[in-house]
Amino acid sequence: MLQAASEIYLDDPVGIAERLCRHYNEHGTASMAGTKGLIETIYGRAFLVADDGRLSFRVEADDDTSLIYMKMGMIHHLREFAGDDMATLAWTGDGLTGGYPPFFREMKVVEAYDITPKMRRVVLKGENLERFTHNGLHIRLIFPPEGRKPVWPVLGTDGCPIWPEGEDALTARVYTIRSLDLVKSEMAVDILRHDGDSTPGSAFAIGAKPGDVVGVTGPGGGGIPDSGSLFLFGDETAIPAIARILEDAGHNSSIRAYIEVADEFEEQSLTCKGRCDIEWLYRARGERLVDAATAVTLDQIGDDTFFWAACEFCDFKTIRKHCRTTLKLPRERHLVVAYWRKDLPARPAKAA
Repeated sequence: MLQAASEIYLDDPVGIAERLCRHYNEHGTASMAGTKGLIETIYGRAFLVADDGRLSFRVEADDDTSLIYMKMGMIHHLREFAGDDMATLAWTGDGLTGGYPPFFREMKVVEAYDITPKMRRVVLKGENLERFTHNGLHIRLIFPPEGRKPVWPVLGTDGCPIWPEGEDALTARVYTIRSLDLVKSEMAVDILRHDGDSTPGSAFAIGAKPGDVVGVTGPGGGGIPDSGSLFLFGDETAIPAIARILEDAGHNSSIRAYIEVADEFEEQSLTCKGRCDIEWLYRARGERLVDAATAVTLDQIGDDTFFWAACEFCDFKTIRKHCRTTLKLPRERHLVVAYWRKDLPARPAKAA
């Protein structure tokens, strides 16, 4: 078990610790008992002690990457909650500084081709891809500025990556790993073309040619639900994740999937070993994912079905409210996430 510790002086250490715990309850489990807190996530644990104007914390994890994720999470949210009260801090104990983060890979394009009129598959090749087989379905593609040699992030003393700025600033977008071939050291990523191919991901997918260089970080985000009975809801951006879930399902699984696409030309052939009913919803006919998701009743979902949805931010809010308010599903029986947001401008990689 790897461990690292740090501390920071604050005006209200107990209040900040309580805010940290409340936030992490959305992503794992966290609790406060007096001046002490415990946070547990899929990456590791954090132990908090708030006293005498100081917040001390220790993180632990099984490997270097998970330890860095724990450090990054603590630093990010401390900066968010403490604001100007946040001083620069350093860690003692285990962990890397300098060099590329262990969750980063530089990869090169092998090929790119259309699988539907609006979905394009990009195949990437890199080294040591085993880590991408677990701990989440999603990655960040890191796009260097056109015409410049990439300057990739390195780890700082606070455990967080230092991202290049100015002319070397990178742009990131989150995608789902569609497939991994460890024998060939290849990763396939499906990218939806939209907005006139002017977005960073669309522009990359259309222009990608063998040998082009791109950065990849991850994995992260939600994994495959551990349930034999599933309701799945998603738009085009969720098809790669839905496909992975279906392919992983066992022979005794029972799955109902609703997928919103532009029209019939955007349907894909998806495979599943279990019993699976897929309903394709066409926007061209006025069919909407949010209507299908919010029509689900308690009688339909039963006592053991897991409800999973990934979509645009506005639909996400409506569907999540349905799960929590109408269906009253406990956290362990649903996952509703926003994969994208209308009119969201390109952001630098460090903010993505």
